Amino acid sequence: VLQLFTEALPKGHCIPNSLEKVQKIIRDLGLDYQKIHACINDCVLFRKEYADMDYCPTCKECRWKAAAADESDVERTNHKGKKQVARKVLRYFPLTPWLQRLFMTKATSSYMRWHKDDRVDDGIMRHPADSLAWKHFDNIYSKGFSSDARNVRLGLASDGFNPYGIMNVSYSCWPVILIPYNLPPWLCLKQPYWLMSMIIPGKKSPGNNIDVYLQPLIDELKDLWYVGADTYDATTKKNFQMHAALMWTINDFPAYAMLSGWS
Repeated sequence: VLQLFTEALPKGHCIPNSLEKVQKIIRDLGLDYQKIHACINDCVLFRKEYADMDYCPTCKECRWKAAAADESDVERTNHKGKKQVARKVLRYFPLTPWLQRLFMTKATSSYMRWHKDDRVDDGIMRHPADSLAWKHFDNIYSKGFSSDARNVRLGLASDGFNPYGIMNVSYSCWPVILIPYNLPPWLCLKQPYWLMSMIIPGKKSPGNNIDVYLQPLIDELKDLWYVGADTYDATTKKNFQMHAALMWTINDFPAYAMLSGWS
């Protein structure tokens, strides 16, 4: 389709004519994702101390499929020259570059201070910033995190869905979405400002093992809380140390049971 589309355009256009070129542009923009192999039984992610293991340290299941279906599925070639494909793969989208992009334009950057500079505080609940939980958080960290209104407050939403849309097919895929609540209410719940943090693969629900898949996000959130990230603010035209905090989760009761570990 891309090839056909580019043939219809005038000469000198800059539209890529293949999916591979499109993916390269997306990677260069910092919108790429990480592939993290997972145990088929949701025991561990093959990262950090487990990165080079071929078998799960908990259930002893093999990390790899028997043989690669085609070249696009190949994840690794072993020492015998055989092509290997992971049995289960988590797609993880790094959080820090996405948050930094929110400050790269003047319009969005100024909106990231809306909850403190422009919100009307008259006791009426219009935004999470009007809630007791938000104000309690501000009181605890008034000299640290809350002293800079640009530090990002996040909500996490997750739920399972059947991507095939067929009722008689049992499959549950779990996206995890982050929402920046610094933004005013007419923006923070709009899709362009949602971050797809990860896609937990099916075909069954991760259950209480969802915390295994959340590990990369938790590690990055810890780093953003304690260390922060050097970020350019288009409004002030200066760099600042951006921090982030996860305030709450948004989910139905079955997903709440899984996220809390009390299922």
